[in-house]
Amino acid sequence: MLCTHDATKQRLLDTFSIPKDISIKSHSAETRGSETVHRLEWSDGHESEYSRSFLYQAMFDARRKAVQRQALVGIKLWDSSIASDPPKTLYVNAMNPNSNDLLSRLRRFGFCYVDETSFENPKATKKMLEKIAFIRETHYGGFYDFTADLASKDTAYTNIALEAHTDTTYFSDPAGLQAFHLLSHTDGEGGASLLVDGFKAADELWHTDRKAYEILSTVNVHGHASGNEGISIQPYRGFPVLEHDTATGDLLRVRWNTSDRASIELPIEEVETWYDAARKFDAILKKKENEYWEQLVPGRVLIFDNWRVLHGRSSFTGKRRICGAYINRDDWISKFKMRRFGKENVLKGLAVN
Repeated sequence: MLCTHDATKQRLLDTFSIPKDISIKSHSAETRGSETVHRLEWSDGHESEYSRSFLYQAMFDARRKAVQRQALVGIKLWDSSIASDPPKTLYVNAMNPNSNDLLSRLRRFGFCYVDETSFENPKATKKMLEKIAFIRETHYGGFYDFTADLASKDTAYTNIALEAHTDTTYFSDPAGLQAFHLLSHTDGEGGASLLVDGFKAADELWHTDRKAYEILSTVNVHGHASGNEGISIQPYRGFPVLEHDTATGDLLRVRWNTSDRASIELPIEEVETWYDAARKFDAILKKKENEYWEQLVPGRVLIFDNWRVLHGRSSFTGKRRICGAYINRDDWISKFKMRRFGKENVLKGLAVN
């Protein structure tokens, strides 16, 4: 392994030192256990070894490569009927370093409850989330513990109703996972949580209005967060509402937040075409059969994929205390992949992924 550092898995060979006209001088193959290994001698004297499984992976089509790169396994679309049996696991399972129970449900459904979590001390929630990956710091801080006091200038810090949306559309890289744990709700009522499967809504739009789907997949929309003093966060470019994997065409991310939307990247005479398409998507998101409502309770943490699942809430009275955090997309997908496929299989695919 002279070309790759054994510990860091980083390339050591200077790619551009390889002669442009390099060719294979000789080839041989041998069986090592259950694996066939191909040995090549190149015209510059360098020798390489490739396992048959490595060469086989190099021939995979884009979709099969994406299964490992994105961990595209067993994704299940859902609607309001999921209320009868929502995905859930226990705190003890989420804390088990050998269990993929929580992450598997998050990848399949886009959300999962973690029951039997202590609500007397928010550190229990923080510790559980850190078992997934690093908590993401933003202009709101890291792990949050807040009430509706407008300590941060965002509608999340009020008691008004919020329509279904995804968070941090004003970031170039929106948060991957988001978590809420209702620690207490006193002297009032309301505040039911709303979840909508953005992938399911997009699928419905695809089947009912292909043109509207195309518009929302190609027209860039800008976002911003400008409520806090001295801050106006904007992504480095606009992004479409529906973002796809360029290699496979799979829907990768939904960006939908009418509160934080800025300009539409179209000539003024064409902007109406985007709004027409957006109205159709909005109507699908608001269909009763697509809205899953649930009243959060102390002891049950809600974690959801912010690249897929839209969330909102009904208005409420009284005082609610909620803790939670953001986690980066790459970090949680990495943890899921390593547990799902194993390190050896993940590393085998790096050269072709």
